[in-house]
This record gives sequence, C-alpha cells and structure tokens, in this order.
Amino acid sequence: MRSIWFSTLATLMIATGTFAADEPTQQPNTLSASERADGWKLLFDGSSLRGWHSYLQSAPAKDWKVQDGAILMEKNRGGDEKDFEDLVTDGEYADFDLKLDWKMSPCADSGVMFHVHESPKYHETYETGAEMQIADLACTKPDSRVLYERSGDLFDLISSDVEWVNEAGQWNQFEIISKRGHLQFFQNGHKVVETQIGDDAWKKLVSHTKFKQWPGFAAYGKGHISLQGNEDKGEAPIRLWFRNIRIKTL
Repeated sequence: MRSIWFSTLATLMIATGTFAADEPTQQPNTLSASERADGWKLLFDGSSLRGWHSYLQSAPAKDWKVQDGAILMEKNRGGDEKDFEDLVTDGEYADFDLKLDWKMSPCADSGVMFHVHESPKYHETYETGAEMQIADLACTKPDSRVLYERSGDLFDLISSDVEWVNEAGQWNQFEIISKRGHLQFFQNGHKVVETQIGDDAWKKLVSHTKFKQWPGFAAYGKGHISLQGNEDKGEAPIRLWFRNIRIKTL
C-alpha cells in the first residue's frame, strides 16, 4: 500500500507541476554567481590560450591549441620538444584551491604541476614544481605499473588510491589545495593525497627520490600552474584535453 500511495502522490505532483524543474547544467568554462562571489576565477576562457605560455617561451608552443571548448595538446611521438613544451600560467599563485577537468587518448601521460619557478636556471617545470600525476591506468607504461606514478599520485612521492581514475576518453576532475605547505589532492571527488611540504617527514620522503638532486624542487612557495605536455607516451597522435580550469586564492 505504501508504494501505491507514493506512486499516486507522484502522479498528482507531476500533474499539478509541484515538482521543481531540473537545475540547468552549468556550461563548461563558466563560473556560477556563487562561485564568483566566493572568489573563484577562470584560468581558461574556453576559446583562447590567453593567460598561458609554454615554459621559457613567450607564447604557447604550436602543439597547444583550443578546440571545442578545451585546451588540446596534440602531437606525434618523437617531435621537437619545443613544439609541445609544458604550458604554464602567466600568473603565479601561492596558497590556492585549483580545480580542472582532463581527459586523454589511450596510454598517454601528463600531469598538473604547481609552484613552478620559471627561470633559465631550471630547464624543466618539474625541477621546481610538484606534480599531480595523470596516467591511463590501463596501459601507460611504465607509469601505470608503478606505485607513486599513477593517476592522482603526488608523482614519485605519495601513492593515491588509483581506482578513482576513469579510463581514457572520459573526463576526470582534479582538485589541488595548497595552503601554507599543507597539500591535498582530490581525484573525481575523492581525497587521494594529503601531506605537509617542507616538514621533516617531507624532507625524508624527498631524500629517497630523484628530487633530492634538485635543490629547487618544491622550494618555492609561489609559482606558476603547469599542464604537462612533454611526456612522450601513448598511441600516436598523443592527445590531452583540459577544461574548467579555475582557481581561488586562499
């Protein structure tokens, strides 16, 4: 009888228009009024690479473009690295909450770095910027076979719960929160990494990795956000897409 009563009630509510209409889906690369009021800003306008350039270059490298409302990096294997050098924001950020969507072609590899210090002293973004790793769990080699190098990991330092990554071709959501060295990573809504940059545990962690040879690694409390394009893994042509890139200063 209970199920019949609810069915009858639902029919009456539909007939009288009592049910509220579905909330409209927010368009990609836009901010709601509440997000703007809360201090969020777009880092990608959905139509241009304004606000971005490739690392140690004056403009985005030629393999980076905008297509269908997303930043697209498309390249063949073995090309000139200058053509797909990592993309970095023009602006620099210290304490922040960063959110973005990404997807990839099968077996590709990338990452999102932060606090990147841009200087000829450092030849690559990863010499200074810590990285939230992007990798296709199914087939990125060797990364998808190695702990600390799977999607959502703090690359080469802390392993995430990798089950939260979607397969190639599907959108994923990343969130990176950094405040006074306290770092949190979220992948598709699930917290996957939490640590404190610079404390004794961090220094011990770094001492067992290749980063110990790089004195600038994670040494800057303010820097650029970077989208990695220079990894040469995956089926050609290698494609990476990014959208809904937004940041809030903390």
